[in-house]
Amino acid sequence: MPKLINSTQPPLKFIPHSFNLLILRLMQWLLPLVLRFRTRPWLPAGIVKIEAENSETLAELYQQFQSGKIRFLMAFRHPEVEDPLCMLYLISRIVPRVARQKGIKLQYPVHSHFVYDRGMTIWAGNWLGWLFSQLGGVPIRRGRRLDRQAIQTARDLFANAPFPIAVAPEGGNNGHSGIVSPLEPGVSQLGFWCVEDLHKANRTETVVIVPVSIQYRYVTPPWSKLDWLLSKLEADSGLPVQSVGESAINQPEIYAQRICGLGEYLITEMEEFYRRFYHQDIPNTIATEESTTPNQVLIARLHRLLDKALQVSEQYFGIPAQGNFIDRCRRLEEASWNRIYREDLPDIDNLPSFQRGLADWVAQEADLRIQHMRLVESFVAVNATYIQEKYSADRFAETALLMFDMLSRIQESTLPGRPRLGLREAVIKLGEPISVTERWEKVHDNRQAAKRAVSNLTQDLQVALENLID
Repeated sequence: MPKLINSTQPPLKFIPHSFNLLILRLMQWLLPLVLRFRTRPWLPAGIVKIEAENSETLAELYQQFQSGKIRFLMAFRHPEVEDPLCMLYLISRIVPRVARQKGIKLQYPVHSHFVYDRGMTIWAGNWLGWLFSQLGGVPIRRGRRLDRQAIQTARDLFANAPFPIAVAPEGGNNGHSGIVSPLEPGVSQLGFWCVEDLHKANRTETVVIVPVSIQYRYVTPPWSKLDWLLSKLEADSGLPVQSVGESAINQPEIYAQRICGLGEYLITEMEEFYRRFYHQDIPNTIATEESTTPNQVLIARLHRLLDKALQVSEQYFGIPAQGNFIDRCRRLEEASWNRIYREDLPDIDNLPSFQRGLADWVAQEADLRIQHMRLVESFVAVNATYIQEKYSADRFAETALLMFDMLSRIQESTLPGRPRLGLREAVIKLGEPISVTERWEKVHDNRQAAKRAVSNLTQDLQVALENLID
């Protein structure tokens, strides 16, 4: 989260891709250092190893792509901010190495275009937009409004660019290596459009989508660091610090109890906050059944709290509460941008001081109201079973870091630098390519069937990504 905005801003301009081979080579050379050492406050890094399963499949796809037989899109999981770096490592280092081992001839450079959230350049800085442009990235504005320029650019690249394209169908990271958020239909739609565009141009390439899973794990379970982080969160929350002694430092049950206790306290405090200051009707209890566990009750309270937090923003922006948490977050983000980055005021600097003051006031209020949505964003994937089904340092750490994000956003107005709990490794798994061409050929002459085909492909891709998770 960037510093709070105090004035209205000029419209967000589209950043055109401008691939630069020299910048790509430099980035490839620096990549191991960028992965291991923190270069930005928001980048935990500390990744010392990346391994890939079934990477020869991707090498073969690149060979077919370069010989003009196929067009393909990599639909990759997006649990953490480091995912694009890991994808770059996979494509630029692992795939060429495997190709050499298997005798698969590839032309240099082995690379891909990619789609990224336009908001990244807001909180990370304009330099990131420049870098992504040089690497062939396409920015897209998430939200209800159709970003026609970005979508048309991505569509054209998919069908005609010298590289394939990579997209995160979840639309954003959820902080959980073991949970796939509901996929957005854009990736599937791009696939069908690509087949359509090739058909109109009398081209015979086959279009496929490749599911790519990315998961992270600590090289050594960071029990001591996790104990330190939970102690810090307890102290920052005003709770008694329950530091774990050396004799019990690696007993999972203790960490589960601390996380649940901390979570229950934070939820109770936030319920009172919204009840008292935003007049939200949040009952003190919820209906339960005999089989309901305390953890399920806690998660039910969390989801009810997230709903109320979103309603606070939705009521201000005049947006109906429709769809799941992710859908609602996207619409709110777009609504806030419309009041901060004013396309209806192209010449902001020459506004009369009175009108500029009103515009600044609107921008400040919009930015403050959207902070409620930012709190919700961190917890959209939290459920009742993730920790319970597998007591592990990795899952405890993911949950504790989400709590850290929440407290940091409330206490500070700058982007929080997550603590690094230990060195990690990334495991990338590639699923079997899904043919879009075969599906298009069955439905292209029936509009309703084509819509169902997009939905079915999205669901099949969801299942494929979930099946790639350990």
